[in-house]
Amino acid sequence: MSARSAVRALPTLLRVGFAEALAYRTEMLVWILSTTMPLVMLALWSAVAREAPVGRLGQRDLVAYFLAMFVVRQLTGSWSVWLINMEIREGTLALRLLRPIHPLVSYAASSFAEIPVRGLLAIPVAGTALVVLAGDRLARDPVIWAVWVLAILGGWLITLLVNFAIGFLALLVESSTKIMDVWLALYFVFSGYLIPVELFPPWIRSAVEAMPFRYQLGLPVELMTGAHDRAAAFGLLGRQWLVVLASGALVAIVWRRGLRRFAAYGG
Repeated sequence: MSARSAVRALPTLLRVGFAEALAYRTEMLVWILSTTMPLVMLALWSAVAREAPVGRLGQRDLVAYFLAMFVVRQLTGSWSVWLINMEIREGTLALRLLRPIHPLVSYAASSFAEIPVRGLLAIPVAGTALVVLAGDRLARDPVIWAVWVLAILGGWLITLLVNFAIGFLALLVESSTKIMDVWLALYFVFSGYLIPVELFPPWIRSAVEAMPFRYQLGLPVELMTGAHDRAAAFGLLGRQWLVVLASGALVAIVWRRGLRRFAAYGG
């Protein structure tokens, strides 16, 4: 499939993905409800900060952080790994391979098309609460917001590509969902999802900054809440996109090796 064919097919793939997301809106709502942990952490950290700031973060800073985290989570999420595992197990991946569109393109389009549905269901309420309760803690520099848009795209791509890499491991092993469970456990701890990265002890933070998890969630939230100046923002964005490239290379390796061993298991 040529790049030109993929580009021509994208609008149709996005429309189909959006229609599927609307058709399964109940499942989408369940997914959104399963990502409300930042709101739980907001209540816990706010209670801690009521007496005194936690590091440099006061109560309003934590409100801004965790409401922003909820918004970013909706914009960067993907659950492709479970769909890929199911299609490999049932043998329906073979049908995708027969189509003129590369399976990675169709999976990516479906994942991307889900974002507006999650946004319509969750972001208006969370965004309004963020502006009303802690609007003064948001970044004011338009350049930082431009970097934030690229960081959101980068965070989504890392999440998607990790889903692809782990999902297509199911071509080599019976199931890769347990590997994804381990990844998610690390992701929840080290991405800033439960604990702002800056609150880790220095020796742990150095390790966290070398991991991909922060660049999935923590970086966009930090930019959104004005934690970095322009120089730091551009530097961190560059690191994030190196992670994107490394994730893409990993997907290419797993896909090529897995496809050699692919066989349909019924269905």
